[in-house]
Amino acid sequence: MSALSQARPLFTASKLCKSFLSGTSRIQILDELDFSINTGEMIAVVGASGSGKTTLLQILGTLDNPDSGELVFEGDTLTSKNDLELSKFRNKSLGFIFQFHHLLPEFTAIENVMMPGLIAGRTRAVMEPPARTLLEQVGLAQRRDHRVNELSGGEQQRTALARALVMQPALLLADEPTGNLDTQSGNRVFELIKNLCKEMGLATIMVTHNEALAAQMDSVFLLKNAALTNQTTSS
Repeated sequence: MSALSQARPLFTASKLCKSFLSGTSRIQILDELDFSINTGEMIAVVGASGSGKTTLLQILGTLDNPDSGELVFEGDTLTSKNDLELSKFRNKSLGFIFQFHHLLPEFTAIENVMMPGLIAGRTRAVMEPPARTLLEQVGLAQRRDHRVNELSGGEQQRTALARALVMQPALLLADEPTGNLDTQSGNRVFELIKNLCKEMGLATIMVTHNEALAAQMDSVFLLKNAALTNQTTSS
């Protein structure tokens, strides 16, 4: 299903199923869904509100469990791992950016960016240089010592992007990363995501309602009626 070809995809989801009980009815969100992405590929997932886009992203990010199916990352089966193993996997291999930045308000921008490394047991001395570099890359070198409430919405989201990338993940998962921003700030955040991901050779899956942004990705997938279909593939 990927736009790029290589011997083995970076990440593969096979026959994913997910449903929820609503009253006396069971609603099927994902129905034997297959999906793969290669290193360096950027994929947009679009669909109507309530179609299950965020649920899909949470399952791909191992934040939620499918009812059945398999996730394989670099040949390693994730669906057989325990919670501690999955936590270590997420910290090392995945970056997350959401519609709301989820920064820690009591810390500065650079402290927020360093946080994934500090949680992983790395020292401040180790994490500060890459955090500084990323904040420079997202245009926040002069704002690194400001607390969250001193940053604009766009600056907060750029800080969240730097945090998502500080551990040099192989895959970035983005859930409506521009949805809470004005058009100018949203476009700037998207351009940063696109440019940094290309520069770092990072695979990206982005859920978005913004068709103009989705069209700039390598592939666009539509989630509808519990199925995922490829709408646009770049040449």
